[in-house]
Amino acid sequence: MSTEDLRIVWIYPDLLSTYGDRGNMLILAARARGRGIPVETIEIRSDQALPDSADLYLIGGGEDGPQALAAQRLNADGGLHRAVARGSVVFAVCAGYQLLGTSFFAKGSSYPGLSLLDLQSDRGPARAVGELHGVIDPRLGLPPLSGFENHGGRTHLGPGVSPLAQVTTGIGNDGTSEGAWRGNLIGTYSHGPALSRNPALADLLLRWATGAGYLPPLDDTWTDRLRHERQVAVAP
Repeated sequence: MSTEDLRIVWIYPDLLSTYGDRGNMLILAARARGRGIPVETIEIRSDQALPDSADLYLIGGGEDGPQALAAQRLNADGGLHRAVARGSVVFAVCAGYQLLGTSFFAKGSSYPGLSLLDLQSDRGPARAVGELHGVIDPRLGLPPLSGFENHGGRTHLGPGVSPLAQVTTGIGNDGTSEGAWRGNLIGTYSHGPALSRNPALADLLLRWATGAGYLPPLDDTWTDRLRHERQVAVAP
């Protein structure tokens, strides 16, 4: 693993920052530093050029107008596309997740996405609000997903991506699957923030971003207790 700083970029916090999604950046930085990995966190606003040489990019949730503006500016900027082409890791939540696809629905119309994942999003019959749990794709080697969702969209996956999880509680993409992943890109509807409730997912992103095959364990007693409480709360 390189001794250089791990560079984590939070994309457009002025447009895409709802339900505590900034916490994902804080959690990744804390878990990296807990292993002695030096970290640089960078917040890039929508009027700034997006650097294409970072290791890990985060995109949060947002409302329709900011989501549409973010898509327009990211497509025009091209920095995220270049970063993905060179192997950078991307973790996107809710509106940010929809942005990764070919199209999404906002302000009553369909808008072009970034076409980084083979998926498209439209509107569902009712808003999905509440606990979101699911069994994560076994190829990722992670425990069940735990989170909170609040979105009106429904996301339809193409053959070029895999669902992140199969839903056990909540709606996710469509009531059956939740999120999507391909290569070093992961999208999810899970807030919470997502990585506070899923530390193993945070560590997976760190392994991808650093190239480390193994990371020493951290004390996750408090998070394990929270996850158990939420699982009990949604149990039938």
